[in-house]
Amino acid sequence: MTVWTIAFRPLFLAASLWSALALAVWVLVLTQGLALPSRFAPIDWHVHEMLFGFIPAAIAGFLLTAIPNWTGRAPVRGLPLIGLVALWVAGRIACFSSALLPVWMGVAVDSVFLLALGLVVTREIVLAGNYRNLIMPVPIAVLLIANILTHLEALGVQVPSGLGRRLGITAVVFLMSVIAGRIIPAFTRNWLMMRKAEKLPSPAGRFDAVAVATLALGLLGWVFFPKSVVSGAILLAAAALNGVRLLRWRGFATTAEPLLAILHVAYFWIVVGAALLGASILGEHVPEPAAIHALTAGAMGTMVLAVMSRVSLGHTGRMLHADAITTMAYAAITLATLTRIAAACLPSLYAPLISLSGVLWIASFGIFVAYYGPMLLAPRADGLR
Repeated sequence: MTVWTIAFRPLFLAASLWSALALAVWVLVLTQGLALPSRFAPIDWHVHEMLFGFIPAAIAGFLLTAIPNWTGRAPVRGLPLIGLVALWVAGRIACFSSALLPVWMGVAVDSVFLLALGLVVTREIVLAGNYRNLIMPVPIAVLLIANILTHLEALGVQVPSGLGRRLGITAVVFLMSVIAGRIIPAFTRNWLMMRKAEKLPSPAGRFDAVAVATLALGLLGWVFFPKSVVSGAILLAAAALNGVRLLRWRGFATTAEPLLAILHVAYFWIVVGAALLGASILGEHVPEPAAIHALTAGAMGTMVLAVMSRVSLGHTGRMLHADAITTMAYAAITLATLTRIAAACLPSLYAPLISLSGVLWIASFGIFVAYYGPMLLAPRADGLR
């Protein structure tokens, strides 16, 4: 079957379906008091399934599609790919129904997918001698540790409150900052060169390394010392450095092509999230949930939608252009983020804003499923394999 020939097909479809479905369940929990058969409290289940369910599926789809281009090796396909997807599905079922299972089973079943993904990524890179990309398994390993910590906290084990959640966010944001530094300026440069633009994105260099390192340092400080003013100051510095990094990529010149511009928007949310998080630590006027949702709903949600749509078009033999339907999905995810941040800042309007944000999020990924799902299931449009 076509869907099992390369990882982005089943994993992008799984990620987008689960993103919309899990958010719909969360909205029902909030508005209707729906009870879940999970050992996680409802808010913790919501956070867990976005951070350790939806996001890892999207990461896996991207990495296992990109790695063959980096290494020259054949992509993971067929039975191994079916097995990976089955492990991910088993994790989602185990987390949802963990209260009905032996204590150890939910943790074990939900951990296997990230463990398997890390091993597969490491194997492909090492066998190809592509040691430049050995950084890629590191955030996956950190995400695995963070996932286990969230399970232990849910089971009442004495771990610092929210440690797993903060560590998971940090792992994903770091991975995005590394990958974005490769793909966003490269895609932008190619697009601008085709239009014979005079000013092109600045090449990656020492400044980019400093910006990424400062962001990682600030986030790690927040992980282990969430109230430290030093961490807050470093995060504000990281926001400034990464804002300059983003400007060097010439995003303002890409507004004619939403498929490209949305990648810049996604990275902008990292800048905003780091700034808000630093400000929330240093003062009382910025609520931490606003910062967290800038990094998660904003940066992660937008980056996933942007990359999934671009990869789906390119790898199914279609033109790299965002039409009106795709642009609607981008608008919905942007509005979902803005309303979710507003809900954190306006307690008196929390209920209607959180519901509106949920509807917009479901709409954005629902559009992806409806529009891109048939592409993911069908052979390439250009007849190539």
